[in-house]
Amino acid sequence: MHRLDVPRYFTTLAFALVACSGPLHAAGPAMSDEDGAYYSEKGEPIYHITPDGRVDWYTFNGFRRYHGECHMCHGANGEGGTFAPSLLEPLKTMDYETFRDIIVHGVRNVGPAQQRVMQAMGENRNVMCYLPDIYVYLKARADGALGRFRPDNHQRKPDAATRHEAACLDHQ
Repeated sequence: MHRLDVPRYFTTLAFALVACSGPLHAAGPAMSDEDGAYYSEKGEPIYHITPDGRVDWYTFNGFRRYHGECHMCHGANGEGGTFAPSLLEPLKTMDYETFRDIIVHGVRNVGPAQQRVMQAMGENRNVMCYLPDIYVYLKARADGALGRFRPDNHQRKPDAATRHEAACLDHQ
C-alpha cells in the first residue's frame, strides 16, 4: 500500500490544471510585447501556441529558418542527422544564452570515440538575424508543444519583424 503525499499530490494537480487551462508555452507564462514576440519571465524568447494550435509568427519563422540553414546537419525537425546530433534533448533544459553562445562560437568535441564539430555561425546573417526564432521553434519541438510538420496555422508577420529583418540583412 502506498502512502499518499497529499501536499505534493495537490501541487501536482494544480500544475496540471494550470498547464491545461491556457495556451502552450514553456517555463511560465509567455508575455508578449508590441512586436508580437513572446518572452518568458526571465526575458528569454519563448514560443506561444494557442489552444486551437495557432503559433506565433516567430515560431513559424523559426521553422522556416531552421529548415533553411540547420536541418542538413541536425536533421528534419531537430531530431538529429548523419552529421550532427538531435537538438531536442539538450533544448529541454538549455537556456537562450547558452544556445546563442554555441551558435555564435561553434563547438568542437574531438576524442578517441567521437568527433563532433559545429562551425561558428556568428557571421551568417541567415542564422543570426533569426536566432531567437530558431530557438523558439526548437524549444517548442523539444517541449513537445509542436509537432514534426510545418506549422501553417500561424499569426501574421508583425511589422516589427519586417523592420528588424530589413535592418539586420542590410549590407551597407
